[in-house]
Amino acid sequence: MRSIPVVSIPLEPDHLTLVVQKALEQQRLKRGVEILSEEVEERYRLIVGESMEMKLAVELAKKAAGSNATVLLLGESGTGKEIFARNIHNWSDRKDKPFVTINCVGLSKELLESELFGHEQGAFTGAHQRKRGKLELAHGGTVFFDEIGDISQELQAKLLRFLQEREFERVGGVTPISVDVRVIAATNRNLEVALEKGLFREDLYHRLNVVPVSLPPLRERKEDIPILSQYFLRKYSTATRRNVREISTDAMEKLSVSHWPGNVRELANVIERAVVLGSGSTIDVEDLPSRIVAGESPAASHTFSYREGMYAARKELVLKALSRTQGNRSAAAKILGLEAKYFLKLMKSLEIE
Repeated sequence: MRSIPVVSIPLEPDHLTLVVQKALEQQRLKRGVEILSEEVEERYRLIVGESMEMKLAVELAKKAAGSNATVLLLGESGTGKEIFARNIHNWSDRKDKPFVTINCVGLSKELLESELFGHEQGAFTGAHQRKRGKLELAHGGTVFFDEIGDISQELQAKLLRFLQEREFERVGGVTPISVDVRVIAATNRNLEVALEKGLFREDLYHRLNVVPVSLPPLRERKEDIPILSQYFLRKYSTATRRNVREISTDAMEKLSVSHWPGNVRELANVIERAVVLGSGSTIDVEDLPSRIVAGESPAASHTFSYREGMYAARKELVLKALSRTQGNRSAAAKILGLEAKYFLKLMKSLEIE
């Protein structure tokens, strides 16, 4: 029996290099997706803490996640409503489907309507092609209406119809489009007061208020401040590659007695600032903003709004960065992790010469 000769075909060096490069690129892309997924998961990690109020809110949210019931998240700004919404999505059987956020603040009625429902080509000036709306993109998954209390009354009627029928038409279209989505809404407004003033439709309120979940402000769950502070310390130390490992007892005491009008978001900002601007491996009292160190009570600062507080904190942060760099704006921007152009605009808005 004659053996079949094996013919070896030599690979050209350029071809071999291309094959290796493609394989490496695929590995890089795969790792990039894994890293991005990890970052998103970490960004929206829900820290429960020890407070009974928070544990009850989580328990209720988990029960709601097992159904398709509409959830209404109620709480002050900075209490973590979007984090709750994402966790409800991840606890549900829709977790592998899209999670789409619709911010109801700051958009005109026309823009928000186009964002929600999409539009047909030629529906209005500038509509050069058909666009699918976020409700359509969320098919099979969850749609999160952030700050639903700010939606216009005209759009409230269209949203009510969508909640009743789970169908809509694109702007400029006539064909009904049906979607299967889970609805979660959130607001920091008191919708019952808005109902009394005629600013929010009662029928829409009842459609949204199927499973209400109230998120407590940080000042009402101060036992969670040490846990949250340690979490943000680890998070920002890793992100900034700083070797900051602990918070001193005195600094933690100051954090624990603060009123926190900006809630968890404000606490996160304070810890990030301390990690970035601190000089040692421990966050101490001198690394905290003056308002935290002063321990201002709500009564002592009743004319001091959250907006004013954040303005003062940002200004203090920029001035400290400039001080550390002897007035070098580019270096100060780099310390804060900001683009130079944005840093200059920030200085101007804070009235820093």
